[in-house]
Amino acid sequence: MRSLKLLGILFFVQWMLQAQQQTISFKDFSVPGTSIRAIETGKNNEIWFAGSNGKFGRIYKDIIEIDSVKKLNNKYIHFRSIANNNKNIYILSIENPALLYKIDVESRHFKLTEVYKEDYPKVFYDSMKFLNTKYGIAVGDPTQNCLSVILTENGGKTWNKLNCKDLPETDEGEACFAASNTNIATYKNNVWMVTGGKRSRVFHSPDRGKTWKAYNTPMVQGGKMTGIFTVDFYDANNGIIMGGNWEKKSDTHATKAVTSDGGKTWRLISNGTLPGYISCVQYFPGSSKKILATSTEGIYLSENSGNTWIKISERGFYTLRFSDKNTVWLAGNNLITKLTFSN
Repeated sequence: MRSLKLLGILFFVQWMLQAQQQTISFKDFSVPGTSIRAIETGKNNEIWFAGSNGKFGRIYKDIIEIDSVKKLNNKYIHFRSIANNNKNIYILSIENPALLYKIDVESRHFKLTEVYKEDYPKVFYDSMKFLNTKYGIAVGDPTQNCLSVILTENGGKTWNKLNCKDLPETDEGEACFAASNTNIATYKNNVWMVTGGKRSRVFHSPDRGKTWKAYNTPMVQGGKMTGIFTVDFYDANNGIIMGGNWEKKSDTHATKAVTSDGGKTWRLISNGTLPGYISCVQYFPGSSKKILATSTEGIYLSENSGNTWIKISERGFYTLRFSDKNTVWLAGNNLITKLTFSN
């Protein structure tokens, strides 16, 4: 037994040394006057972004292009959601009226076409994602007694909102966090959505958002700013959720969990150890074990499916996306950063 324990310690030390040998470098791009929580990769390693104060744009070949949506009724439109269906880029605003635009990526000045509008006092959209070129989904906070879910089946040309009778009922105080545009994860026809607040659950659809079931999680919950902030799935069975308590970001209790049965059951991992609050988590491309997570508290790396983590940078961000296994884009306040891994 002692020899097995010693072997485990030696393995962990070796893993730490290997991880520390991997160097990282940052290249920053200034995007003044906007908080960016929504980024998405495009063709040829370009990165698209949408943020507060109506600003959106892309970085292509390290050249940044910025555009903006004009004020509506003397108020700025704020974006927290962006999605790519490999044909067009879509951006979705948060508050009433919720506005969903298609960006003509071939036009010189990024022509916008409004494809969906929702007028309702409680409307607040948090995240959007495409499963493929045809099917897409966006999720928002409840306006009645269920999450707000809109779907497209024609590549984003038109969107329709699900009736509450087709969704699990939400509890009072249960909603989504518009922290990083990662409240939704997809794999083939599977869709997962995550909630927080008074209750923290995972909603799963096996048929592109038509039917749903909700599953409990052991994540921290019960407070206004507690619960799941982000989700990612490697395949139809294996996924990870992270979050915590936004008001107590250093608290490491019940901030991360994994599933191996498609989201039906969840198991806490590295409970009581770093990281605490996390706003975005993503698997490395092609790896079920290597995971990157970030929040305003720093950047964290796991190479064993989230069982242990190391903090690789003190720099804090809201969200991240991989363009390949060695290149990561991160976004925050007035800033987009390209992180490169090298041995």
